[in-house]
Amino acid sequence: MSEERNAMTRREFTALGVAAGISAATGAVAGMPGDVMDTDVSVPMPSGSCDAALVHPRGAGRHPAVILFVDAFGLRPAMRDMAKRLAADGYTVLVPNPYYRSTRAPGLRPGFDFGNPQDRAQLEKLRAPMTSAAVMQDSTSYVAFLDAQPTVDNQAKLGVVGYCMGGPMTLQAAAANPSRIAAGASFHGGGLVTDAPDSPHLLVPKIRAEFYIGIAASDDEKQPDAKTKLDEAFRAARVPAKIEVYANTLHGWCVKDMPLQAGRPIYDAAQAERAWHELVSLFKRAHV
Repeated sequence: MSEERNAMTRREFTALGVAAGISAATGAVAGMPGDVMDTDVSVPMPSGSCDAALVHPRGAGRHPAVILFVDAFGLRPAMRDMAKRLAADGYTVLVPNPYYRSTRAPGLRPGFDFGNPQDRAQLEKLRAPMTSAAVMQDSTSYVAFLDAQPTVDNQAKLGVVGYCMGGPMTLQAAAANPSRIAAGASFHGGGLVTDAPDSPHLLVPKIRAEFYIGIAASDDEKQPDAKTKLDEAFRAARVPAKIEVYANTLHGWCVKDMPLQAGRPIYDAAQAERAWHELVSLFKRAHV
């Protein structure tokens, strides 16, 4: 595996570097007030076990399943809250720790500084095992785990959603599980289109899921051809996809715990709500 494919690009460092703070990890079992349960689980994997959050509506019943792929700051309260919101809409949601091969969630230590070379090296080390082939294998284990849960309707199709580095994982998961995953969404995904032979956009011919891809304006400025290449890939494969650039947004605009960038909030409540509406509409439309 080449160093180029395992290393985080300078563009990704810049996009992620605006997020300097990381929320603390949650406790073993947490309940959301109302109708949602949030539980820590261990997912059996070919290379060990993956710590994850399993969030679902409270009480008996089976629900369509969703895998939520987190951003670079890992499995933390902000991501669990997004899973809870999906669960409140009638889904069983699995939120895996992407760094499980190296460490438990959230992965990066509090105070992580993208300006610190040692911290950047730590992140590259955590990401190194997360090759395209590894993520695809992982996603198959996540699907099998969900299909075995009493809160999951395993006759229903699955959905996937990812943020930042989780965006490419939605494409990898959908390509690895075309018969099970019917809908995928990426928001401010990093590295969807690269020059590498295993670029995520090259997996589109293996995908049968309808997709929605929301691109941050700041990311589009840095890589304006990505949206065109994605559109061409989906059209050539005759896979339905809606690809949009969110005007005046920064990388990370959907996630509430993002800090300020040059005095400006990264999180954009109005645009995040628009993105959420697109996500839920996609799942409903694809019968997830």
